[in-house]
Amino acid sequence: MAMQELTIKRREATGKQAAKRLRREGEVPAILYGGAKPETITVDPKAILRMIHGREGTTQLLTLTFDGDTARGARLAIIRDLQFDPVSDGLVHVDLQEVTADRAITVRVAVRPVGEAGGVKDQNGILNIVLHELEVSCLPTAIPERIDADVTALMIGDVLTVASLQAPEGVRILTPGNQAVATVVPPMAEEAPVVAAEAAAVVTEPEVLTERKPKEEAAAPEEGKKPGKKPEKAEKEK
Repeated sequence: MAMQELTIKRREATGKQAAKRLRREGEVPAILYGGAKPETITVDPKAILRMIHGREGTTQLLTLTFDGDTARGARLAIIRDLQFDPVSDGLVHVDLQEVTADRAITVRVAVRPVGEAGGVKDQNGILNIVLHELEVSCLPTAIPERIDADVTALMIGDVLTVASLQAPEGVRILTPGNQAVATVVPPMAEEAPVVAAEAAAVVTEPEVLTERKPKEEAAAPEEGKKPGKKPEKAEKEK
């Protein structure tokens, strides 16, 4: 995987208000782990989003440069975690982890299906991708962009497992070998059309005629309350 460059800035202020101010200014707060102690920094959210675009599911390797500090040189790091706002879907926080080129790390790599499954082509089945990411161990510079999963031999009912995947040289798959990656399922049966008349039919019981009681003997319902109606349960507050 080609390394991408990211310029970061140190930050002193922490807390919610400081984070909100940074986001208004076009930056997002971040933390760099892996050194003697975590370092509070800021990053450009647009740069991060460009780096992960089209590479979702795979850990990204970066070369970090502190803005205005060329004496220390570039540092290797990976994007360990990204946090997004649940409403606006905007990037709100980034976790980076510093790594060394000669020490293996555990990362996640995307799985990409390759080929057309026989069960789809010849049996009108449906390809179902069960696993989208793998956990692997490798050197930071050996992180693959993806691991291909050949599904051409899959017929309806067949299952492709992790054990069948071929990892690149220097990459060790940690995900259990019996984990399903993809399978081909039978086509969904068409639902029978519902006849409108049958759906709308209401079964009614014949009325039973009884001797009418005097009005004074009939039990009157409580004022403002319909007989036989149960009180509605109050909606639980979240």
